[in-house]
Amino acid sequence: MWPYHSDLLARPVPRYTSYPTAAEFTEGVERSAHDAALAAIAPGAEVSLYLHIPYCHEICWYCGCNTGAANRSARLTAYLDALSAEIDLLARRVAARVRVGRIAFGGGSPNAISAEAMAGLVAQLRDRFDAPAPILSVELDPRSWSSEWEAMLATCGFQRASLGVQTFAAEVQARIGRVQPTELIAEVTAGLRRAGVASINHDLMYGLPGQDIAALEDSIHQSVALGADRLAVFGYAHVPHMLPRQRRIDASQLPDGYARFRQAAFAYHLLARHGYVPVGFDHFAKPTDPVGRAVKEDRIFRNFQGFTDDTSQYLLGLGASAISQFPHLIVQNDKSAGRYRMNVTAELLATERGVARDGEDQLRGRIIEHLLCRGHAKVPAGRFVDALDRLTPFADAGLVTLGNGEVRIAPSALAYARGIAACFDRHREPGQRQFSSAV
Repeated sequence: MWPYHSDLLARPVPRYTSYPTAAEFTEGVERSAHDAALAAIAPGAEVSLYLHIPYCHEICWYCGCNTGAANRSARLTAYLDALSAEIDLLARRVAARVRVGRIAFGGGSPNAISAEAMAGLVAQLRDRFDAPAPILSVELDPRSWSSEWEAMLATCGFQRASLGVQTFAAEVQARIGRVQPTELIAEVTAGLRRAGVASINHDLMYGLPGQDIAALEDSIHQSVALGADRLAVFGYAHVPHMLPRQRRIDASQLPDGYARFRQAAFAYHLLARHGYVPVGFDHFAKPTDPVGRAVKEDRIFRNFQGFTDDTSQYLLGLGASAISQFPHLIVQNDKSAGRYRMNVTAELLATERGVARDGEDQLRGRIIEHLLCRGHAKVPAGRFVDALDRLTPFADAGLVTLGNGEVRIAPSALAYARGIAACFDRHREPGQRQFSSAV
């Protein structure tokens, strides 16, 4: 099992799906900077598209996503009209110069909209962009599954899907406001296979109220038995001061820090015994899955969708709150669906905030990414003295080694990877609490 050092896990740290993180985004980034970044994309470059659907039929109590209730058809129609307008807006700026390699739909729950509406979005994207054979992926809520969605996924050729499972334990589901019978999850997984989806991910969680090792073990075994190609086993982040909906969760039933650590370690070792390739400390993939192969070939990366085998340096986000990433800039669309619609229907980019990435940020970002994705990173000689000082407690505990211009995380220290990576974050100050615990 992993060594436990409570003091080294006490500091809240980002998940580092970007660097700088969203905590550094400001409204000082103008729409013109976003426009300039789009214009600067190299001709012939491959780009990835992400489309955000900020709606769910049922809002789960634990959820930290930018989402709202899909309880009014007029609201969904207005949003989809705006999203269609933004597709055209982006296409006019870049479609003649780029090729689309990947299209991902997230949320919220993309299947909060109709299968017909989703098929229309895919058709529009293929029509407006050079996208001869994009990898299509989608996040799904099993509770909104339908035979129409199964048929649409098959017709459109979706290759990857991620199911929000969280836990199979009925009593834990009730405590987080996400009740979905095991039979439903099994049927949706089978439906995805019938639709030709080759890579299926199950999102699971540890650290949930009333959850113990036995409940976590059962959930993992059930996902493995259903043939999940990938599993993400996230630690639940309880931050009701930031997410009021989490106040419905009884905090007295949450496992303590040591129990969370044991659950994370247990999941890691159990899935390793099942033959899954670890991706970081909380993601796992079959060796035959594209992500599993990418890990073995040392070509795994990290972006706003988590660990990925996507090699494109251009991620273009569409939809309210969607984030676009360029080598020198990160920008985010307005989180308000109303303001987002007003901008794009006026043929304006919906840019609300972001952050410029200078050379120092790009270098530190690569180090952080390599530590999280590969467990080691080259550090230029004489650089980052501040970071090396911060690493001393981890080195003294035997969790990291420093030498020969490299920082290397010990195999038993993966749970500390975010804390180790944070040592290279020049925007982080000790004691900041806008993030969740490291494990």
